Amino acid sequence: MAQINKPNTHFNPVPYTGNATLGKAITGVNFQPDFVWIKNRGSANGHVLHDVIRGVTKNLETNSNAVENTVDPLSSFDSDGFTLNGTGGGINDNGGTYASWNWKAGGTAVSNTDGSITSSVSANTTAGFSVVSYTGTGGVPLEVGHGLGVTPKMIIVKNRTNAYDWAVYHEALGNTGGLFLNTTSAFTTNGDLWNDTSPTSLIFTCSNSTLTNQGSANHIAYCFADVKGFSKFGSYTGNGNATDGPFIYTGFKPAFVLIKASNATEAWTITDDARDTYNPATKILYPSASSAEGSNTGTDYLSNGFKLRTGDGAMNLNSSTNYIYMAFAENPLVGTNGIPATAR
Repeated sequence: MAQINKPNTHFNPVPYTGNATLGKAITGVNFQPDFVWIKNRGSANGHVLHDVIRGVTKNLETNSNAVENTVDPLSSFDSDGFTLNGTGGGINDNGGTYASWNWKAGGTAVSNTDGSITSSVSANTTAGFSVVSYTGTGGVPLEVGHGLGVTPKMIIVKNRTNAYDWAVYHEALGNTGGLFLNTTSAFTTNGDLWNDTSPTSLIFTCSNSTLTNQGSANHIAYCFADVKGFSKFGSYTGNGNATDGPFIYTGFKPAFVLIKASNATEAWTITDDARDTYNPATKILYPSASSAEGSNTGTDYLSNGFKLRTGDGAMNLNSSTNYIYMAFAENPLVGTNGIPATAR
């Protein structure tokens, strides 16, 4: 998988202000997004997720185990962003400030027969990201083709039909259980989630969990792989130092970092460089909660990774606490032409 020199052509965080008017266009994304994640920064509205397979009118909320719904719809994914078809607080309150995180997948889904069932896949193999829709069988094992052509490092799955938790696989934690995006729970051992089987370059595997393989239920999966200069999925151990926390090497300057304590009941957190345009990044949103934007003493986004400047338990509790992260780039450390990103 080749290095990406211009990350914002595949992922871009774009903040905006709502106006409670139907048809408000959000621009500046730099591409037609296939996965859009929106959060009202100023009030207790859910994290709203739309994708190209389920369609612009249907959303899921990361802070809830609720089924797919049509509240706060979009009307289209556009060549440079997306258009809002709702006027509610979730996506378009008058004067409301919003974060949007946008990923490019592969556009219209295609059928994938790599697994034991046929899945529908929109895959961006250059950026290591795919959206996967499939129907559970309840049978063991269920193999689902993800379309990446490389092994995913992180997989997020939601049962669209029934109210069950979001299941999260992360390579750093292994295949014997998972985290849950809508809760603060620590890693939970549960062999039914992934059938105690790691994903491959073609498939991920589920057992008979209602979260990942409920019979006749529709499921959606977001699959992510490491791409040099663009994305990184890893782990670190905290030290509890509020001014000199761990440095995490990614090989690029981050634009977005998601963190979760894997062995403690702490919240998921998201920081990005669009809400904080200079160091430290202090503004925090919480995927497992509908709460408004919070803050801590911050994270420095550096040319080759990120440095924690906080003792916040959700990011750097102590030396007994382990964390997983997902990071996407603003700039690679060095481009394929050998020129540092800051020189381009």
